[in-house]
Amino acid sequence: MKNIDSLIYPRWIIPIEPDYQVFENHVIAINNGIILDIIPVGFENKYNAKEKIVLSSHAMMPGFINAHTHTPMTLFRGMADDLKLMEWLQHHIWPSEKTWLSEEFCFDGARLAILEMLKSGTTCFNDNYFYLKSIGEACRQSQMRASLGVCALDFSTGYGNNFQEYLKKAEEIIEQFKCDELISVNIAPHAPYTVSDQSFSEVKKFAERYQLKIQIHLQESIEEVNESIRQFQMRPVKRLYELGVLSSHTQAVHMVHLTEEDFSIIQKSQTHIVHCPESNLKLASGFCQVQKCIEYGINVALGTDGAASNNDLDMLGEMKTAAILAKAVSQNSSALNAFEALKMATLNGAKAMGLSEKIGSLVNNKHADMIAIDLSYPNTQPVYHPISQIVYASHANQISDVWVKGKQVLKNHQCVFLDEQEIIEKANLWKTKILGESL
Repeated sequence: MKNIDSLIYPRWIIPIEPDYQVFENHVIAINNGIILDIIPVGFENKYNAKEKIVLSSHAMMPGFINAHTHTPMTLFRGMADDLKLMEWLQHHIWPSEKTWLSEEFCFDGARLAILEMLKSGTTCFNDNYFYLKSIGEACRQSQMRASLGVCALDFSTGYGNNFQEYLKKAEEIIEQFKCDELISVNIAPHAPYTVSDQSFSEVKKFAERYQLKIQIHLQESIEEVNESIRQFQMRPVKRLYELGVLSSHTQAVHMVHLTEEDFSIIQKSQTHIVHCPESNLKLASGFCQVQKCIEYGINVALGTDGAASNNDLDMLGEMKTAAILAKAVSQNSSALNAFEALKMATLNGAKAMGLSEKIGSLVNNKHADMIAIDLSYPNTQPVYHPISQIVYASHANQISDVWVKGKQVLKNHQCVFLDEQEIIEKANLWKTKILGESL
């Protein structure tokens, strides 16, 4: 009999791999943070577990992967709503960042975001922001998995003065987290309208030198597309392709207003798309044609964007919005079915981030990044199909338990490593500071 850490007995297991599978009355064996086995109940007597956890009304699945967000922006949540994208950015977000960005701001904002994400089932996020040492420290304290994207652009912010300074800071972040098992680093040139051709060339070389993924906001609005045509005589997707920025190591965030040429370029370059439906809807940016992306064989992951433009970091809500919106945009009620939406929120995100050998599905030898969703709530009864109930009917408060690499970080709805009250109090202190400055 093999001694192991845990045996977990949920009602259902949704492994994501293989496709469309649901295992009922099975048990998951975990040891040293790794999935050893998923077997029918009654066949687990070859293991002697330190703990046994019974979740008789729950579905177990991989943790959600939020493939694009800006965690410190939780402290700007609701500050500048109901505005157009460029007005929101230029007259509210960028000036506020210039005033308030600091190590302390980003640490407190990231902790608030991590608290929200863990309680709603996210076990890994792909950040795109500044002061990443602080964000990484917030991840370490909470035992959260993350990929930290060092934002870089051609003008000064509260974090840096020029593109070279952003790259230098990126090198510092790479060095700081190079041995961290749960934290990776990527480079995040902000957008085609804030980064020059020369700077994009430097990003490409930098990413190759350090073997980094690249994440960029791309074709987020029709204004961006029109300005690129005016300035460069080509659309943003084609410009970045000709600069050599688009590849299987690149994540293109938003991707609305796509043409056939855009689809062909993304397919040919094997670029990943990160779909942020709720942010796109709220800022009236446009629609990503997700079903058409799937038909082209393009990997589409899912992200919430930041809380200043969404306004939450709830991947369950994002997933439902993505599924329903895809049907309306394609005028096809079969588009982006429930399983495909669930895969977007898990394994597809892992593929985009280069982490699919470790996370994104519940299979032997992968890290045990898992969540338990209690389907006994009235809104998810009766359960004909667990996957459909999770995508179309579940709420974040049904996430009861969360594990990251086998370590339980949410237990019976309570965060194990975070002080919820203290984090919320800090957030309200920041609100008082920000309001005081604006009066």
